Amino acid sequence: MTDEESKTAAENLAKRLRLLLDVAVAETGSEPTFAQIAAYLEERGTNLSRSRWTYMVNGHRYVQDLPLFDGLAAFFDIDPAFLAGAADADIPAKVSAQLDLVRAMRAAKVKTYAARTLGDISPGALQAISRFLDEEVSPESPEAHDRAGDGP
Repeated sequence: MTDEESKTAAENLAKRLRLLLDVAVAETGSEPTFAQIAAYLEERGTNLSRSRWTYMVNGHRYVQDLPLFDGLAAFFDIDPAFLAGAADADIPAKVSAQLDLVRAMRAAKVKTYAARTLGDISPGALQAISRFLDEEVSPESPEAHDRAGDGP
């Protein structure tokens, strides 16, 4: 693997981990702490140091540790293939559903902000902004897939 491929793989792993952390926040209301994740893994015989977790989540170093991926996948209740970045791995259904919800919530926030901020804007212009935002956050849009880390 070249340095560039390793860098890309590390960045993609970081995106998937951050996505899983975001889903956990949406499901539980708080982000799992390093201590919670490390304790869960330790119970299963896998050690995770704080520094390793940090460089994984930040995409600083590529990790190829299948037992670690298996443990993290169990913690987040997903298929390990997704975490490992397997080419044929689908985005887990709960992740996809949460992405759709987050997109809709973000669009609603922007629409509300636009309506408040642009109070004197015509109804037609506000509708045009709303249509644009709806198209931007649509799960079928290429931009949405790129943000999820599964674009071309």
